[in-house]
Amino acid sequence: MAISERALRYLGSTRNIAGSCLALLGLLAHFLGVAGAYWPVVVIALYGAGALLAPPDRVRLTITHAEVETRALRADLDGLVRRVDRRFPEDVRAAVHALAEVIGGVLARAEQLTAAPEQLHVVSQTIRRYLPASLEAYANLPRRHALTRRAGRERSAHEELLEQLALLDAQLGKVAEAIHRGDEQALRDQGRFLRDRFGGSELDLGH
Repeated sequence: MAISERALRYLGSTRNIAGSCLALLGLLAHFLGVAGAYWPVVVIALYGAGALLAPPDRVRLTITHAEVETRALRADLDGLVRRVDRRFPEDVRAAVHALAEVIGGVLARAEQLTAAPEQLHVVSQTIRRYLPASLEAYANLPRRHALTRRAGRERSAHEELLEQLALLDAQLGKVAEAIHRGDEQALRDQGRFLRDRFGGSELDLGH
């Protein structure tokens, strides 16, 4: 697996691209009849020269502030989900996993999320306050008590927890939609720039 990953990385590397470009020139010279009988050697030599002379791919070691913040939130979320998996009923686990999937998609857009303080606040509070508080209140109840409805057809604690998880899921869905709208707006802005600079385009999201 590690070997295949290294091979894939090399295929997309600057060295491979540069070597392949020069090797194609060698093939072109062969088809034009100017490379002679030793054209395979010429092609290999050109590939090697391109691969050796090409600058190495830039390594990015720095982590942005947005990534630091969202990684910490992701770690807190993953830890919470693991604790839920060990002690909560199946329907609660399923609801928490669905919510975590929505939150994970939002956290994957670190730069967009941290650029929107209100949305970041909702995500952060959901992971570190709202969701844990609901789960802890439920976990501290005796199981039978949690499943029993109160007088006057009041929801059981179990039903109340599922309702709260649904509310959180709906709220985080709005955050995710806002993030996606931001992505779409960025695409629209890029489309307007390209149309202004280069003319019409079939990729017109405004129609």
